[in-house]
Amino acid sequence: MSEEKIKIIIDGVEVEAIPGQTILQAALNAGIYIPHLCYHPDLPPVSGSMLSSEVVYRDGQEVKGEACKEYEGCQLCLVKVEGVSELVRACNTQVSEGMVVYTNTPEIIEARRKNLAKILATHPHACLTCTNREGCDRLRCTLNVPQDERCCILLGRCELGKVADYVGISPETPKYTFEGLPVVKDEPLFLRDYNLCIGCTRCVRVCKEVRGVGALAFTFVDGRVVVGTIAPTLKDSGCKFCGACVEVCPTGALLDKDIDPAKREESLIPCKYTCPAGIDVPRYVRFIVEGKPDEALAVVREKVPFPGVLGYVCMRPCEDKCRRGLVNEPIAIRGLKRYAAERGGDKWKARIKPMPPTGKKVAIVGAGPAGLTAAYFLALKGHKVTVYEAQPLPGGMLALAIPKYRLPREVLEAEIKEIEALGVEIRLSEVVDDVSKLLKEYDAVFVATGAQRSAKLGIEGEDLHGVIFALEFLRKVNLGDKVEVGRKTVVIGGGNTAIDCARTALRLGAEEVIVAYRRTRKEMPAHPMEVAEAEEEGVKFMFLVAPTKIIGSGGKVTGIELIKMELGEPDAGGRRRPIPIKGSEFLLEAETVIPAIGQEVDTSFIPSSLNLKLSRKGTIEVKPDTMETNVKGLFAGGDVVTGPASVIEAIAAGRKAASSIDKYLGGDGVIDLALAPAEPPSPWLGRDEKFGYWPRVATPRPPLEERRSTFKPVELCFEDKAALDEAKRCLRCDLRFYITQVTLPPEKWIEFTRENLEVVPETEGVLQLLDANKEVIYIKGTANMKQELLQLIETTPQAKYFMWEEAKMFTSRESELLQQYLQTHGKLPQMNVGLEEDLYE
Repeated sequence: MSEEKIKIIIDGVEVEAIPGQTILQAALNAGIYIPHLCYHPDLPPVSGSMLSSEVVYRDGQEVKGEACKEYEGCQLCLVKVEGVSELVRACNTQVSEGMVVYTNTPEIIEARRKNLAKILATHPHACLTCTNREGCDRLRCTLNVPQDERCCILLGRCELGKVADYVGISPETPKYTFEGLPVVKDEPLFLRDYNLCIGCTRCVRVCKEVRGVGALAFTFVDGRVVVGTIAPTLKDSGCKFCGACVEVCPTGALLDKDIDPAKREESLIPCKYTCPAGIDVPRYVRFIVEGKPDEALAVVREKVPFPGVLGYVCMRPCEDKCRRGLVNEPIAIRGLKRYAAERGGDKWKARIKPMPPTGKKVAIVGAGPAGLTAAYFLALKGHKVTVYEAQPLPGGMLALAIPKYRLPREVLEAEIKEIEALGVEIRLSEVVDDVSKLLKEYDAVFVATGAQRSAKLGIEGEDLHGVIFALEFLRKVNLGDKVEVGRKTVVIGGGNTAIDCARTALRLGAEEVIVAYRRTRKEMPAHPMEVAEAEEEGVKFMFLVAPTKIIGSGGKVTGIELIKMELGEPDAGGRRRPIPIKGSEFLLEAETVIPAIGQEVDTSFIPSSLNLKLSRKGTIEVKPDTMETNVKGLFAGGDVVTGPASVIEAIAAGRKAASSIDKYLGGDGVIDLALAPAEPPSPWLGRDEKFGYWPRVATPRPPLEERRSTFKPVELCFEDKAALDEAKRCLRCDLRFYITQVTLPPEKWIEFTRENLEVVPETEGVLQLLDANKEVIYIKGTANMKQELLQLIETTPQAKYFMWEEAKMFTSRESELLQQYLQTHGKLPQMNVGLEEDLYE
């Protein structure tokens, strides 16, 4: 049963309200704006919510003040209630049946301006009074405002500024005097400028009342609110670095460090957006915290068919960008993914809903991660998929090039079976020698053959017995063939494949394994953790050396000649180029040499008659957005397009290809799945002392001797408690995006209709067009605004709103507004792209 409502009158308009609501809440719900700064829709009202503390800290310095005192709010929401002599605060006055409220009388306007003046007396406000603020670059000041009092980075998008514009600034507003309050720049993630704090206590309330953390507090000094931390640093205060305080701050007092305004969500949730497959990392980590590994696994499976594989071998680019790493150490994201894969059950299967058969057939060449991923999603879209694999087992590099100590075969096999269960047919030991035949038989073909050939060294002695190239070496070991390595083995290269070869050689009985690399450790493309684990197992490294020839006797390897290198200028990839040092050659004894300097693509199965475009490196060229080649119906992705890359990148390529192929076959291209509950997360985090100091939970590993002498997994799965402890270290960076946006003062936009154009004068000025989401799409200065708008209304159907302003110097004003937009959004409005010269006219 819905809650009974009462009726009140606001500015002559009858409004329905819920008993217990405040006047401000009822007005905002009805679309009637009342100015406010201390109020926020997700926060408790300032009255009665909390009292001041005796001590707070600013930049480590103790500030003592009055305790147990209540903050009385910003006083900007004053209204008149009929029958009440004094003005009342709309934010803490509850509605009652028949209440009559006035929000905009001269008395109210004057009182609000006086209260705003009190706020601005201690806040820099040149940005609010300067006639040149629109389009200002904040670097040069035509009014010679002192540097410390100039506009902050939020110029043009500051909530305080918008409210001040609405309320109006009183001529009696005191001149601001810079107080030199602390500006904290050395704390993790956030910048705190106390000179810009207006004492609204939003940050304090969201931290304590919404997040349950309580790292912030406020006190009163000489009658003025002073906000700070409860201990000298954020870590010591128990801060959880969730960013809620920044999200609700109405000024530039609290800001995120190093955030791109044009890519705000990508900057603030980097784990999710760094993942090539777009796996929602915060979401599955949250489910682990909640003790729901089933749901955590479902989240991962919404994007990829290989959660277990990735839990073992993903190169975890997400961890490199994890914001927890800026506090102390990044979250063990890969380890938590493996935990979800191993502890999660089969609930996700019941939520899989394949589409009805479409009658379309797709051939996929290559049963590696890219090909199998594409097969999985295409099968779910109802297409009949056949995968051709030249090797005797599916998996591609997952099965043939990754050692079993890194990826147990049973994990890979189990996940491939789930793909086959959807009806995907995998034809093993079936070589495709002419892809044009498949194009005739199938509606679409996806080439995902990888980079299957090892690159040659191009030096003397490569054909000696005892030289075995990396991919051949790993393939033979993984297929169970007998592979002998010498007592002394040298691996040439610095990538992950080189590390895999070195660690595998140790397990095959080599007494000494040396990895020779032509640059330094810093430049090694191998993951640092893989390098460290190899060293721990006994692999030795030689840096700044390159092979010149392989020495042999009787047709067998006896050693290798190396030359010392030095680093020169950066190459095209940004790494410093290794340069040989003349006369520095030396010999190294070896019985086995394993070159692992890269992989190459084999496209011999594509006939020249197709005229398929290839790159200079021999990889297949595709349209990046669709993975489509220049041959109709032929798509390609993974290493065969990019050259050697990671497993997760290959999976991402398979996803993109599946989406594009589905569209090509008449589908909608939507391949994302909904396998986990979509309810919003709880905003409550709770307080945990010393949260910022919690160390990363180490991934469990077997004893060293067992690791280096067997092919058993070198990493074990987290136990339940360890997984929980590690998952709880997550900063929950995504939570701030569930915070409700405040209601800002009414916009100046008008609906873009012919009727509304009648009021526009036929004179010089600048117009702005907006789309249905009220995003600016065009800014234009013109000598005749009305005539320009009449033309645009015929040619710009995407424009739904507009605004205009008269300006004799309309080209200059247009440039100012474009500069302001560029500063705020990091890009030009959609219809101004390509017209950059307007900025400089």
